[in-house]
Amino acid sequence: MLVHFGIENIHPEWKSSTVVVGTFDGVHLGHRALISKTTDEAKKREQPAVIVTFDRHPATILAPDKVPPQIGTLEQNVINMRQAGASVCVILPFNKALSEVSAQGFLDTILIGCLRANQIVMGDDFAFGHNRQGTPEWLAERIETVVVPKILLDGKRISSSLVRQSVQRGEVELGARYLGRPFSIAGVVVTGHKRGRELGFPTVNLARSTNGLLPKEGVYAGSCRTPIGTFRAAISVGRSETFGENPVTTEAYLLDYPGDEIYGAPVELSFETFVREQIKFNCGEDLKHQMKADVARVGG
Repeated sequence: MLVHFGIENIHPEWKSSTVVVGTFDGVHLGHRALISKTTDEAKKREQPAVIVTFDRHPATILAPDKVPPQIGTLEQNVINMRQAGASVCVILPFNKALSEVSAQGFLDTILIGCLRANQIVMGDDFAFGHNRQGTPEWLAERIETVVVPKILLDGKRISSSLVRQSVQRGEVELGARYLGRPFSIAGVVVTGHKRGRELGFPTVNLARSTNGLLPKEGVYAGSCRTPIGTFRAAISVGRSETFGENPVTTEAYLLDYPGDEIYGAPVELSFETFVREQIKFNCGEDLKHQMKADVARVGG
């Protein structure tokens, strides 16, 4: 998949394209249905399937006090879009100027003028342009428009909000059903207090760079993708109350990890099942016994 940041340097050699526009945070099953429909329609016309998305959630400009935590980083979202089969991804910097572009201006300048769209795919509840003027009905009067109906699971419309709610409740298995894959977070390995090492369970301490979604505090079974492979992991999200620490941290003990130091390396933690709530222990030895039990459950 070709990836472009902004439209300034795009000089498409294709004569026409099928385009879908959206935030696509998390690239859940509803998003995948949109992308799949876009690629199917593009193949019928023998033209590229183009995704137009944004470098941040529009709420960062439109409603800064209501910005939801990101389900995936921009890189994670792009990877999942690629796996869904799109030909081209155009990432627009969402700023005040873009937020004030009318639907007609967005259609004429970006979708048709730049990307040469002759067909647009939209979700039935999506709208673009200033004040959300570009509804499916509005668009259908100006260009061929394919509207994809809502995708339901267990009677609920799959949405980014539904994914967030599930993960924040610790229901990561349910979140995975909505996403079509395990929920995961990306970050880099940093130095921690090294208490896990002292207890016989050295952990990978994760530092993130975005306002990312986290599951509720607790211990989870999952996996960790590292530069040298993917390993089963016992993942802890929460405060080290046993040692009187308040900040929420994310760390993971990797089963069968060879032990090479990976400070500064990019890793991705995937959450599969909730194991237990966080507990404040009387001493480090009690914590050590519990960690043994946690690892046994994860490894099993």
